[in-house]
Amino acid sequence: MRYNTLGNSGLVVSELCLGAMTFGNRPSAFFQHDLDQQASTALIRQALDGGINFIDTANVYSAGQSEEFVGQSLKDLGVARQDVVIATKGMGPMGEGPNDSGYGRYHLLAQIDESLDRLGLDHVDLYQIHGWDPVAPVEEGLRAMEDIVRSGRARHIGVSNWAAWQIAKALGIAERRGWDKFISNQAFYAVSERALEREVVPMMLSEGLGLMVWSPLAGGLLSGKYDFGEDGSVSGEGRRAKLDFPRSDKPRAAAVVAAMRPMAESRGVSVAAIALAWLLHQPVTSSVIVGAKRADQLEQNLAASDIELTGEELTVLDEAGRLEDEYPAWAIKAQSHRHGFRISPRRSAK
Repeated sequence: MRYNTLGNSGLVVSELCLGAMTFGNRPSAFFQHDLDQQASTALIRQALDGGINFIDTANVYSAGQSEEFVGQSLKDLGVARQDVVIATKGMGPMGEGPNDSGYGRYHLLAQIDESLDRLGLDHVDLYQIHGWDPVAPVEEGLRAMEDIVRSGRARHIGVSNWAAWQIAKALGIAERRGWDKFISNQAFYAVSERALEREVVPMMLSEGLGLMVWSPLAGGLLSGKYDFGEDGSVSGEGRRAKLDFPRSDKPRAAAVVAAMRPMAESRGVSVAAIALAWLLHQPVTSSVIVGAKRADQLEQNLAASDIELTGEELTVLDEAGRLEDEYPAWAIKAQSHRHGFRISPRRSAK
């Protein structure tokens, strides 16, 4: 297992992060899973034994039960607090009332306390805003996050599922106010699903945010266990058969899987491990979140950390999953030259 700093912070995390969304069996509007405490503890033990030191959960996962299971697992396994990095999220709905969601002060300040109580901890290492709130002012949410850090309830803050302009605006506000800035962005990214590269990835590289990838297998599409029809249909056993999420380009996924199969076969690993390895080769990636319901799934995911893709293989996968440039990207590329001169571009906008 290799380790990276999370963005420009000094927080060191394993390049694979155990996602705890599958933990719990309580009815929930935010996906439904069926892992009990014993199964959750076994996966955490396996992840820690495999070198993972980073666990990500959220208050909305199994209506809080995921956090409870994570906390109980750490206690049952006797894991020292300094040996694990715990991240959770707040913003999603935790009740039926008008103030039971969003990143207003009312909700966030209450939710961090409830998350800590479920986790059995006095602080988390990363607290993340779990989405965009069209109601609360951004500045109010950032001030609430600042108060959470200053109170010691979180060491760092991050964000998830925001657009590039929204994150850039928040970073500007925090800079002006002298508040803690986001160190990470948790976002959907996969070798076949690369919309993040249009605006968000360049912004993150410029501003020094670390990427935490969610759904790195595009909801299982890149696992290698599905068959793709010419009409764009997908058949096979797995979550995709019940829930077509996240939104994905099926023909592109089929092309990427076809390109990955020989790479996986030559190494004796799963197609999923190759898909994860591609993400680990991307400069913006700090950690890839891997979820599992069974030990064999987690074992296959852990194998990605040992895979070194060749330059030729990376080129093949880049081409198979590449998106066409949208405006203004194609215009910027067309105009980004100096006639008659050879000048090396800066590596970042800083």
